[in-house]
Amino acid sequence: MTNEAALAGLKSSDEIAVALSGGVDSAVTALLLKMHGCRVRALFMKNWEEDDRRQGCSAHEDVHYAQSVCSQLDIPLHTINFSHEYWERVFTDFIAGYQRGRTPNPDVVCNREIKFSLLLEYAHSLGIERLATGHYAGIQCANHRRYLLQGADAGKDQSYFLYQLNQTALQCAVFPLADYHKSAVRAVAHKHRLANAERRDSTGLCFIGERPFRSFLARFIAPQRGDIVDENGRLLGQHDGVWFYTIGQRSGLGIGGVADAPDGAWYVASKNIHKNQLTVVQQRNHPALLRAALPIEQLHWIATAPAADTPLLARIRYRQQASPCSLQLHPQDSRQATVHFTEPQWAAAAGQSLVFYYGRRCLGGGIICDI
Repeated sequence: MTNEAALAGLKSSDEIAVALSGGVDSAVTALLLKMHGCRVRALFMKNWEEDDRRQGCSAHEDVHYAQSVCSQLDIPLHTINFSHEYWERVFTDFIAGYQRGRTPNPDVVCNREIKFSLLLEYAHSLGIERLATGHYAGIQCANHRRYLLQGADAGKDQSYFLYQLNQTALQCAVFPLADYHKSAVRAVAHKHRLANAERRDSTGLCFIGERPFRSFLARFIAPQRGDIVDENGRLLGQHDGVWFYTIGQRSGLGIGGVADAPDGAWYVASKNIHKNQLTVVQQRNHPALLRAALPIEQLHWIATAPAADTPLLARIRYRQQASPCSLQLHPQDSRQATVHFTEPQWAAAAGQSLVFYYGRRCLGGGIICDI
């Protein structure tokens, strides 16, 4: 896919909205569309009310960079506050998931419920049909359908976070960075002296910033002491609540130097939410950390369900190498299934997204159920 292919269907006179975050990716997205000849409007979303600049999640700083880029490119900027909607549609489910012992991904839900729903509706209210974002992903049109493609930069591909989009969203979405690598995006930003050309990429969840995740979560879920045991039930230590840990976690357990146990790291293998108990094992490839079959729910296909003999690949986390698998649908519920992997998957956690691929196409996916 070339950049021209990514912008296919856009006339030079078209007006298009750009979701501008303050980061370099969305800034270059706006620049590329402007260079294509489009009339561009920038939309900045404020999704979180707290603005703690000391913690690296400053909406004030984001707005500053967004305004600077818009001034440079001579495009209007609209600021929309979706904090209430984000809390209701994304964050409450995020907290509820952790309370159930799951590891949810709010970015997936945000793309579905906020960016390609509410923000798209806002663009439509301005009379603008198309919404462009700085995602490293692409769109392919074939057989009267739109297919989501992985971005050309394998290290930045963000199709994993977009797998819950539907045909309506993809009909309106534009991903100008489909064929770009991150280094090329930076080069474009430097060449055109964009204000945020040197701004580093954000990491983690926007509403948490760079503060310790556990301390943030403790503001919404009260700590509760519980036992840490090995696979034989031997008491090894105490923890502050199973919801503060995820499967495969090795840091922050505080159980080094266990008597009668070989030296080596301990990994969280399972969580018992009812007993508030963590079970840990040693060795990264311990059988308790490996799963050859994973149950999923909320199965969603972006275009159509793949044929039964389609050679599927799937990943259970962002940037993970996709692995060969097969799909066994539930006989009475087409939104539930079991995914069988050729190679067992490491540290699968309930609540994670399991996303399917066929070649460069991202087909859809589901949520891993309680294992």
